[in-house]
Amino acid sequence: MRGLESAWGGESGFMDIEDWRKQIDELDQKLVALLSERARAAVEIGKLKRNTSLPIYEPDRERIVFENVQAVNPGPLPGRDLVRIYERIIDVMRNIQKEEIVPHQEPNETETELESDVND
Repeated sequence: MRGLESAWGGESGFMDIEDWRKQIDELDQKLVALLSERARAAVEIGKLKRNTSLPIYEPDRERIVFENVQAVNPGPLPGRDLVRIYERIIDVMRNIQKEEIVPHQEPNETETELESDVND
C-alpha cells in the first residue's frame, strides 16, 4: 500500500482518482477490523459493568477518550471533526454495552412481531 505522505505512485508517477479510491478501500478494511476489535472490547466492558453495577454512561471516561484522540491527531482532520466521529463511535459502543447488560429478549407468546418493533 502506498503511503499517504506522497501523491506519487504507479508507472505514471502520479496517483489518479482510482489509485486514491483503492487506497481508501484498503484503509476502510483496516478501519472495520479495528472497529470490530473495539466492539469486542466494549462487549467485555459491558460484562464487567453488568457484574459490578457500573453505569453504562460515563461522561468523564468519554472526555478522556476525546482528549486522547485529539492529542495523537496528526491532521489533516480537524480535532472537532475527530471528536464528532468519536461521539458516534462511543454512542454505538454504548449501545453494544446496553445489549450486554440487558440482552435482547425474544417476544413472548402474547406479543406480536409488530408490537415488539413498536416497543423497541
